[in-house]
Amino acid sequence: MSIQAIMVAVIFVGTIASLIRYQQYPAKIFGGVMLLLFVLDLVSTEQLLDSVSNQGLMTLVLLMLCSIALEKTRLLRVLAASIIKPSLRVTWIRLFSTTVLSSAALNNTAVVATLLAPIRNNPYHSASRLLLPLSYAAILGGTLTLIGTSTNLIVNSLLIESTGESLGFFDFTLIGLVAVVFCGITLAFFSRYLPDHKREENHYHRYFIDAKIQADSTLIGKSVEENGLRHLESLFLVEIVRDGKLISPVAPSEVMQQSDRLIFSGDVTKVMQLNQFSGLQTFADSNGLLGSNLTEVVIRPESMLVGKSLKGAGFRARFDAAVVAIKRDGERVSGKLGEATLQAGDFLVLAVGGDFKSRTNLAKNFIVVSGVEPDTRLNGLSEIIAIGGFILAVGSAALGLISLFKAMVLLLGGLIFFRCLTPSELVRRFPKEIWLIVASALALSQAMHNAGLVELLESAFNGGIDGQWIFISLFMLYLLTWIFTELVTNNAAAALMFPVAYGLANALGANPMTFVMTVAFAASASFVSPYGYQTNLMVYNAGRYSLRDFVKLGFPVAVVYGAVVLTLVPMVFPL
Repeated sequence: MSIQAIMVAVIFVGTIASLIRYQQYPAKIFGGVMLLLFVLDLVSTEQLLDSVSNQGLMTLVLLMLCSIALEKTRLLRVLAASIIKPSLRVTWIRLFSTTVLSSAALNNTAVVATLLAPIRNNPYHSASRLLLPLSYAAILGGTLTLIGTSTNLIVNSLLIESTGESLGFFDFTLIGLVAVVFCGITLAFFSRYLPDHKREENHYHRYFIDAKIQADSTLIGKSVEENGLRHLESLFLVEIVRDGKLISPVAPSEVMQQSDRLIFSGDVTKVMQLNQFSGLQTFADSNGLLGSNLTEVVIRPESMLVGKSLKGAGFRARFDAAVVAIKRDGERVSGKLGEATLQAGDFLVLAVGGDFKSRTNLAKNFIVVSGVEPDTRLNGLSEIIAIGGFILAVGSAALGLISLFKAMVLLLGGLIFFRCLTPSELVRRFPKEIWLIVASALALSQAMHNAGLVELLESAFNGGIDGQWIFISLFMLYLLTWIFTELVTNNAAAALMFPVAYGLANALGANPMTFVMTVAFAASASFVSPYGYQTNLMVYNAGRYSLRDFVKLGFPVAVVYGAVVLTLVPMVFPL
C-alpha cells in the first residue's frame, strides 16, 4: 500500500471518528477534510474545483433555494387546516398521507414546521400521539422521489461525479412506496404505545423564566406570600437562586433579598405580568426586548450555541434577540437562565429585535417553530407563479422533458424576476453546510481513487465472491450506513458511505446501483434517535418525548423499513 493510500485511509477513518465525537459540527469536519486533502496534494486543483461545482450538488442547492418561495405561500397552511378532525383515527390517516405526499416534493423541515403548531394546539387530541408519526411520515415521504430528501440528492451528486449519469426522478418511487405502506401499518400499530400527555392550555407551558430583584425593588424584605408571588396567572415560582445557592421548593414565608434570582415555570406568554412588581426584571427585559413579539426556536445539533451559555455565546449581540424562556425535554431547567448550558434540541422563546430576521446566522443555529414569518408572504399572482412554476419545473424534469438542473435554473430565474424571491433571501438561506459537506465528500471520493484504494479492494476480491457473500456485504453496508445516520445525521452518513459503497460494488464485481441505492435508503432510516434527522429533533421537545419513546416506536419501523429496502433494492436493481 502506498503512502498516499495510507494517508487517505487514515483521513477517512479519522473523519468517521470525528463525526461521532463531534456530531454537532459535520460541516467543519468535512471542510477540514477537504482542506487537508488539498494541502497534502491528495486531490488536484481541478478536482477540487470540480467537487465544489458538481452538477448534482448545484441541483441540490438550487432546489433548496427554490423551495423557499413555496414556504412563503399558503399551500402547506391550507393542507394543515384540513387535517385535524374529532376522530383520532381519521386525523392520524389524514396527517400521515398529507405529510408523505407533501414531503415527496417539498422540504421535509418546512412541512413539519408548518404542521407542528396546528397539532400542538388542536382541541381534540394529545400532541404526543401525533407528532412522532408526523416526523416519521416526513422521512418516509422523502424516499418517494429524487427530490424528496437531501440525502437522495447528495447520493445523486456523488453518482454524477463517479459515472457522469444521474438518477431518475422516480428511481426511488417503487421501493419508497412499499416502505411507506408497510412502515405506515407498523407505525399505526405501535403508535398506541406513545405517551398520552395531557394537553396543555398553551404550548409554552413549563418553560423556565428567570427574573432578578433589583436594588430598589419593593419586594425586598417581604415574604413570597406578602408580595403576591404565589397568585400569578399560569406562572409558578419554583426556586430562588441566592448567593450561588439554590432554594427549592420555595416556602410561602421565604423573605426576598436584593439580587435574588426568581425562577418561574409556566406559560411564558404571561411573562408581562411580572412587570407589575417594582424592581423585578426578567432576563429578556434587561436586554430591552421584552416588548417585542415572541418567537419560538429549536437549537440545531450543529449550532455554535451547543455547550455554551447565553452570556458566553454573546447571544444578544449575535442574534439581536434575548431569551425569555427555555425548555428541555419537557422539563424545567434549573439555575440562572443566562448561565444555563445550552443543548441541541432545546426550545427557546425569544424576544426579537428589528434586525433579527436579517441575520444570516439564523438558519444554521435554529429551526424557527413559530412567531417569525418569512420576510414577505406571497399572494395573488406571485403565489400562483411560485406554486405553478415549481409544479411545471418538477413535472417537466420528472417526465424527462428537461434536466432537473436546467429546470431549477430556469425556475430560480423566474422567481427572482417576478420578485417571489429576493437576492438577500437567497444569500441568507443559502445551504452552506450541505454544500460544504457534499463538496468535501466528492473530494474524499476522488482522493480514494487517486490513492488507489478502490483498486486495492478490487484486487483483494477480484470479483471472486458468490451471491450469498455479496448480499451479506450489502446487508453490512446498510447496517453501517444506518448506524452512522443515527449517530452523525443523514446527510453526513450519505456523503461518507457513498465512496465505500461504490468502491465495494466494483471490488465485488456487483452492480454499483444496488449498493448506491442501498446507501441512499439507509441514510434516510433515522427512526431510533432524535438527533439523526431534523424533523425528529423538532418534535422531540414539542411532544415531550423521551429517548425511550423513539426506541419503542422507531425500532419496529426501522426493522420493517430495512427489510423492505434489503428485499426490494436487489430486485429492482439486480446484483
